[in-house]
Amino acid sequence: MTESPNLDDAIALDPVDLADVGPDMRRDMAAAGAAVRRAGAELAESGSNVVAEMLRGAAEFFEWDHYSVGDIYDWESHSQYYYHAHPAENRRRYFADEHGHFHTFLRAKGMPAGMVPAPVADFRPLDDENDMLTHFVAIAMDSTGEAIGLFTTNRWVTGETWYAAEDVISMLDRFGVAHERPASAANRWITGMLALFRPDIEMLLRRRDAVVAARAEALPAHNVYEDRGLEVTAYMDISVAQRIAGLGET
Repeated sequence: MTESPNLDDAIALDPVDLADVGPDMRRDMAAAGAAVRRAGAELAESGSNVVAEMLRGAAEFFEWDHYSVGDIYDWESHSQYYYHAHPAENRRRYFADEHGHFHTFLRAKGMPAGMVPAPVADFRPLDDENDMLTHFVAIAMDSTGEAIGLFTTNRWVTGETWYAAEDVISMLDRFGVAHERPASAANRWITGMLALFRPDIEMLLRRRDAVVAARAEALPAHNVYEDRGLEVTAYMDISVAQRIAGLGET
């Protein structure tokens, strides 16, 4: 573990201006927004929401534990996600109403042929190549099951293999969970979220790399990727309803 001064280099960003998004991407985002809205409505009709589906069957909600138990993994796309929460004083540092958040990933078997990790000094190949996964974005949720924020993290937070931001961006279209566990609607919701906020996620990932690079320059004696003083690299507040409404106006 690399220790460093407890500095907060996380950057707060605003969501993208939809006027700057091209028509093809806006069309894809609008379709994703419709899918997210349908999935949310389907869950609401049964008195549930996407967070409740993650916790279904759990006798108690424990901080740090992954929900659903064992994570959600699509064996066709090799996409993965889970929901969890940090202690309250930590999780409310960036989003005052955060209940917990989703982490979203793609494992090596779902990546394009020839994709290689970033050339960081401490890279070591893993015995199981499929354990080399990349983290896309975390989605912060409130207690009512509404998405309230997006954020990117340093490598140590998720135990991922580090891929350059542009490579991670090129893999975003490969994320998708199509099976029934823990609920089809929840899987469709989270799949749609990565498309609905695609340009924002791209911006967060690019800022992630910029923040890490700046940290490495400021603290050259530290392994920045294992630096516990840098957890969240960039974050933004979001509103699903406002994004969908905005797409209808563009």
